Amino acid sequence: MSDEDPLDFAIVVYREDDGWEAELLPVALTSDLQGLVHALRQQPSINGTIGLVAVGDEFFVALRVFGEHVEVFLSDIAASWDFPLARQALEYLDVPVPDEDELDAILQDEETALPAGDLSIFADLGLDEMELGILSGDIDLLPEDVLSSIAARLGFSEPFERAIDSVFG
Repeated sequence: MSDEDPLDFAIVVYREDDGWEAELLPVALTSDLQGLVHALRQQPSINGTIGLVAVGDEFFVALRVFGEHVEVFLSDIAASWDFPLARQALEYLDVPVPDEDELDAILQDEETALPAGDLSIFADLGLDEMELGILSGDIDLLPEDVLSSIAARLGFSEPFERAIDSVFG
């Protein structure tokens, strides 16, 4: 990508006719889960929509919206202390935000991020729970790199990369 500071971005991915499309969403949605879900619902798609959000080099959130049904995956629950979107994702998932002692225990293991949510969010598209767990737990990868890998595995790498290029120029 670039050597500059990582940026926040939100992308909606959807199927149109025979192919995948991806579009950049307003950056304000990187801190507003309900606004993000609303934006994903606005995109017509027979198979629902996918939302991919990266917040700097900290964490990512993946969503799938099928009408009223919403699936959410958060890559690192520790981010809930510092970032509104991560906290909102945990609240949506009905997972308690870790208290200070729990957060210290999570942060002791600097080699692993602790995800929350539906690990099978993309299983029907070819990315199983184990693979998503491995990808999201690799702390050496930046969120945009993990999302790029997810996009490649799910078959929408080109439209995803075009949307990313509009962010990073």
